[in-house]
Amino acid sequence: MELKFKSTSDQYASYLSLEGDLIGDQLGPQLVEVVSDAVESGAKTFVIDLSKVRYISSSGIGLLITMLTKMRNNDGELYLTAPSEHVKKLLIITKLNNIFTVFDSVDAFRAAQKDK
Repeated sequence: MELKFKSTSDQYASYLSLEGDLIGDQLGPQLVEVVSDAVESGAKTFVIDLSKVRYISSSGIGLLITMLTKMRNNDGELYLTAPSEHVKKLLIITKLNNIFTVFDSVDAFRAAQKDK
């Protein structure tokens, strides 16, 4: 399934909603560009909504790490929300669940931001 994405933002963060398979293909550079643009416009918090992602390849994981690194290098943070069971298992197997902060949903992320 071809990957589609949508970028939005609110007072808490910039968001990237992904739909399809994250395999780091031709859209990879575009996704990194979305994060770069957010950083340049002063964003410190970036959320990637994985609720509609069925599969992530090793290249897709590399892409997530690239985006996380870009945010952290600019004193920001990147969060993942709503991973499927398959994606959750992948994050645990690769130990990336120790690197990324994962929320059950975008709403759960927003609720956590309100408490800050």
